[in-house]
Amino acid sequence: MYIAVKSLVNPVLVSLTLVTDVCLFLGRFEEGYFVLLALSFLLVSQIFDDIDIQSNNNVFWRKTVINILTHWFLIVSILLLTAFASKVTDYFSRQVIITWILSVPVILVLAQLLIRYGVKRRSINEGMTAKAVIIGVNDLSLKLMQTFKQNPMLLINCLGFFDDRQRQRLFENSQQDDNILLGNLASVAEFINTHKIQQVYIALPMSAEPRTLKLLDDMRDTTASIYFLPDIFLVDLIQANISTLQGIPIVAVCESPFVGINGSIKRFSDIVLSLFILLLIAPLMAFIAMGVALGSPGPVLFKQRRYGLDGKEITVYKFRSMTVIEDGAHVVQATKKDPRITRIGGFLRKTSLDELPQFINVLQGRMSIVGPRPHAVSHNELYRSLIKGYMIRHKVKPGITGWAQVNGFRGETDTIEKMQSRIDFDLDYLRNWSIFLDLWIILRTVSVVISDKNAY
Repeated sequence: MYIAVKSLVNPVLVSLTLVTDVCLFLGRFEEGYFVLLALSFLLVSQIFDDIDIQSNNNVFWRKTVINILTHWFLIVSILLLTAFASKVTDYFSRQVIITWILSVPVILVLAQLLIRYGVKRRSINEGMTAKAVIIGVNDLSLKLMQTFKQNPMLLINCLGFFDDRQRQRLFENSQQDDNILLGNLASVAEFINTHKIQQVYIALPMSAEPRTLKLLDDMRDTTASIYFLPDIFLVDLIQANISTLQGIPIVAVCESPFVGINGSIKRFSDIVLSLFILLLIAPLMAFIAMGVALGSPGPVLFKQRRYGLDGKEITVYKFRSMTVIEDGAHVVQATKKDPRITRIGGFLRKTSLDELPQFINVLQGRMSIVGPRPHAVSHNELYRSLIKGYMIRHKVKPGITGWAQVNGFRGETDTIEKMQSRIDFDLDYLRNWSIFLDLWIILRTVSVVISDKNAY
């Protein structure tokens, strides 16, 4: 219930602001504004983050407020483009719309501040700050302690650590000088009862199972909540989460971000956008096809085997830009001034117009508009043995554009370092996916195509 209310605050406030502005300037809420109300509610609920009640003040002003402004700018851009495309701009009052656009970010920031203040005051008045301890000292538990210190809105006062090792060995590489060693593992239960500890975080390695079981047995006579920090989280994970399967606890170490509702949102947006774009560019594609056919002998479309979702082979379409059609065990990447590139092919590759047929792949469900770029099968087989985690990028459908491409890794990857950087951005996309990130990548792709010199 709490999570649902927390996620609805922003869309409800945006909707109420629109209703207020319409009634203020027009005297009543007119029916034509219902469509705008519904669209803005849906967009805000999908793009905006939840209310931020946990970050400290510096993070709030540096990150949360900027996120509110950028997300609202994106939503306004989408709504304005939709209004212009459907030719309904004359229906809406400019005074209402301008006031609404300018007032929403102010109201959202004020609402966040009021909610944060209310939570903080309530925690002080009602003694809601929980006392906690951490059992075991390692990189993960030190990071947890730092998180508690830097985020007072978490309402957790962590008193220190318990470990059987000596303090100088435990904290010799720590950046924090005020970490406190409260005692050894044998003294945990007594300390919890004496100091009325409410939360215990166990960060012992999996190899310490006997000590962990002994600790749990000792803490049976306490009322503290107990949490595990499994040491598998010391490694780099993709969409890590904990769930249950018929009551059996399962830890996801590597998972696609597009499961459940996220998968439906991603597929729906792909279908809508690809249909709209294909209708828009159909005349251009016909003109390009004619140019490719007349420019050099060979088929108009170049079909190549690539790895798709879960590493399964798919066929990807492109306008042919070379005099050769390579799809064998060895595929040579295009280089600058490559003699295999046709005259029209050079222009198509530079402007990425050769990628337009891949919107058909998106409709087929083989690709997505945004995702890691698909590589030739021969390149996959080469790099999967050279780059750790290379195949993880295939946990999602390949994309026409991607996070790596808008960050400077578009075109030839002639060194292992360049490919490693591309894969790093691909995996970063998997960790941090959101609809907002997809839209941001699409917008940035336009500027990259215009200015980038890495494509040839």
